[in-house]
Amino acid sequence: MRLHGRGKAAIVVFVVVLILDQLSKWQINSHIPLIGSQYGSYPYGGIGVFENFFGIEFSISHVINYGAAWGVFADAQVYLLGLRIVLILGMFTYGLFFNTNEKWVLPIALILAGAVGNVLDFFVYGHVVDMLNFYFWGYDYPVFNLADSAVFLGVVWLSLTTLCTRPTEPLESP
Repeated sequence: MRLHGRGKAAIVVFVVVLILDQLSKWQINSHIPLIGSQYGSYPYGGIGVFENFFGIEFSISHVINYGAAWGVFADAQVYLLGLRIVLILGMFTYGLFFNTNEKWVLPIALILAGAVGNVLDFFVYGHVVDMLNFYFWGYDYPVFNLADSAVFLGVVWLSLTTLCTRPTEPLESP
């Protein structure tokens, strides 16, 4: 099997996103105390990046997440890990063998890189390391990481591509 154009780009995107995600988590885990620890400096226990930028505040914090998004299913971590691995294998298989839409290759690579990054956390740290802490006009948005961002961007890209692409064949009326 020879890779062309988007296939090569997908591998590069996957590897770059995964490396950046894992490096950022290693840095956070090694150098920033957990949020709420006695060493919290910025008002939210992290490193302030900007404060009150049109009502938005952002800090780099160290937060542990044992569950999925927003910590849901934290008490079912092993089952969640199994589900994540099955979904990753399914998406990888679909992307490699069944996907016929060239426009879906890069979004799928983003989603896979993010999903693999969060699964790797379970084996490296025993939990997911989150660090991007936003406050939007007084609302404390759940802390997330680069892998979560890659999954989100991949899903949005895939959704927009699907919604904005016209069908090549007219649909038949029953």
